[in-house]
Amino acid sequence: MNDNFVKEYFGIGIQNGKTPENLGVLWRTAQNLGASFIFTIGNRYAKQACDTHNAVDSIPYFHYENFEDFYNNLPKGARLVGVELDENATDLETFEHPRRCVYLLGAEDNGLTKKAIEKCHYLVKFKSEKSLNVSVAGSIVLYDRGLNKPRS
Repeated sequence: MNDNFVKEYFGIGIQNGKTPENLGVLWRTAQNLGASFIFTIGNRYAKQACDTHNAVDSIPYFHYENFEDFYNNLPKGARLVGVELDENATDLETFEHPRRCVYLLGAEDNGLTKKAIEKCHYLVKFKSEKSLNVSVAGSIVLYDRGLNKPRS
């Protein structure tokens, strides 16, 4: 019997990314750590020298003009996980990653929009006194997902 709820997938992307260089680094990490797809909301992807594996041509890439467009096209059954320094966020160290989810990161200077935070099924944060580079933050989350931890 095929149990569709055992299968896992995840995507990762940035809302209103500040610098295109960070996209290339995050895409490379996403490809190496098994992401099913990558995306941007707002600012478009441009080819970056730091994406040496050309991830954008290796795994599906989606672009959404705004958050509403993105949210309306979330894969059915996927949970939206926002990565944000927020008092309501769960510590990444104890977070049980959903089997099917989409990780959303915000711009380094403004973070996620209020609307995005409200629509997230989960918010996660990790121990850091100040905000990190968006590609570093995304890489930490994807690494944690790959650890042998329970899934929700």
